[in-house]
Amino acid sequence: MSNESGPPESLIDLQRTLNAAAEEARSRGSSPQEWRPWVEAAAAVENAFAEHAAAVGIGVDELRSAVEKAARTA
Repeated sequence: MSNESGPPESLIDLQRTLNAAAEEARSRGSSPQEWRPWVEAAAAVENAFAEHAAAVGIGVDELRSAVEKAARTA
C-alpha cells in the first residue's frame, strides 16, 4: 500500500471481527445460520473497503491485502 502509515485501525478492527466470526462459524458447523454473522460482517467489511479505497484513490485489492496483513500481525 502506498500509504506509509498503513490502513486505518477501524478497517483492521473490522477485519478482525470478520476473522472472529469465521472462526466462530467453523467451530459451530456449516449450516447457513451458523455462517450468517460472518456473511453480514463480510458485507460490512467489503463496503468499508470500497468506500475507503475510493476516498484515498487506491485499489480495493491493495487495501484488502494491507488490512488482512495488519490484522494477522497486530
